[in-house]
Amino acid sequence: MKKILYLLAVLMMTNCTTKKKSIQKEHWGEVKGKEVSLYTITNSNGMKMQITNLGCIITSLFVPDKDGKLDDVVLGFDNLEAYLAGHPSFGTTVGRYANRIKNAQFVMNDSVYKLTANEDGTSLHGGNEFRDAVWDAETVSNENGEGIRFHYFSPDGSFGFPGNLDVYATYLLNDDNAIYVNFQAQTDKDTHVNMTNHSYFNLNGAKDLIYDHRVMIDADTYTEFDEDITPTGKLPSLKGTAWDLKTMTRLGDKIHDIPLNGYHHCYVLNKKEGEMKKAAEVIEPNSGRKLEVFTTQPGITLYASNGLDHITGKYGIAYKPHAAICLETQHHPDAMNHPNFPSTLLKPGETYSEIVVYDFGIVK
Repeated sequence: MKKILYLLAVLMMTNCTTKKKSIQKEHWGEVKGKEVSLYTITNSNGMKMQITNLGCIITSLFVPDKDGKLDDVVLGFDNLEAYLAGHPSFGTTVGRYANRIKNAQFVMNDSVYKLTANEDGTSLHGGNEFRDAVWDAETVSNENGEGIRFHYFSPDGSFGFPGNLDVYATYLLNDDNAIYVNFQAQTDKDTHVNMTNHSYFNLNGAKDLIYDHRVMIDADTYTEFDEDITPTGKLPSLKGTAWDLKTMTRLGDKIHDIPLNGYHHCYVLNKKEGEMKKAAEVIEPNSGRKLEVFTTQPGITLYASNGLDHITGKYGIAYKPHAAICLETQHHPDAMNHPNFPSTLLKPGETYSEIVVYDFGIVK
C-alpha cells in the first residue's frame, strides 16, 4: 500500500511539474507591416525567458536566487516602442558580424567590400541589421530544451556584405536552468559571419551595480586594440594587466583602473577550434546566483556597460555605467583583416554553426 501511495505521489508531482512548463505567445505590435510577438518560455522550475522576434531579443530572464526567489537578471525594456527608439543592443542577436570591423571594409577575392559604418567610420555589430529585423519564428522542442527557432534572410549586399544569407537562431530553455543558443547560416557567395548574443546580465536583478560580481574567464591572451577599439592583430598576454580574469576576480577591485572606463576586451579562450568548453563563470554572492558560459566559439568579449547612461529601463530603473556585463561569445573582432585570427569565412555549401550555453545555478 505504501508503495502504491508513493508511486501516486511521484505521478502527481510529475504531472504538476509538466503543467508548469509552457510556451506562450502574445502580440506585441507591428514593424513595417510585420507582426512582432513576445514569447514566454517557462521551465519546470519556474525559470522564465521572454524573447521577441524583433532582433531575437531576450527581453527578460527570471532566474531563482539561493532562496528560490525569481529576479529578472537582464537589462531591457517592457515595451516594443522603447526598443524601436534605439538602444545599445539590449539582449539582441548580433550579425552579420559581431563587434567591430576597422574602417568598415575588408578585402576578399581581390575585391574591396565597403560596409555600413555606424560608429566613427567603423562597422559595429553589422550595422545592427539583425537587431532591427523582424524574424520569422516557430516553437521547437528537443533534447536541449524548449523554445523558439528564428529565421531571417539577409539579401546579397545588405549593409555591404556579399552573399544571400539564410540565418537561424535557436533559443531553448531546459529544466537544468540553462539557455541553449545555436546560430546557423548558409550563403550563396563567399562572405564573413560572426554572430553573438548581446544580453546585459546583472545577477542581483539590477538592484546594485556589478562591482560585487566575481568573474573568471579561461583565457591567457586577448586581442589588443587601438584608439578605434579595433584589433592591432597582436594577441598579448593578460598576465599583469588590470583586466586579467584567469582567476575569479571581484569586478569592482580593478574596473576603475582600466582604460575606457572598464572592461571592454575580447578574451582569446584556451580551447581548440570548434571545441565546446566552459569559457567563463560569474558569481553574485548576495543573491547566490551563478552563471557558467560554455561555447564553441574562440573568444568572448566582456563589456561592463561602460558607456551606459541616460536610459530608463524596465521597472523604472535608470541604467548607469557598470549596471551590467555582456558576455559575448564570438570570433575575434575584425578577423577578416587579420590572417592570424581564426577565420570567419563562410563559403557556399558550408554551414556556419556556433553554440553558446548560459547555465544558471546557485553557489554551494
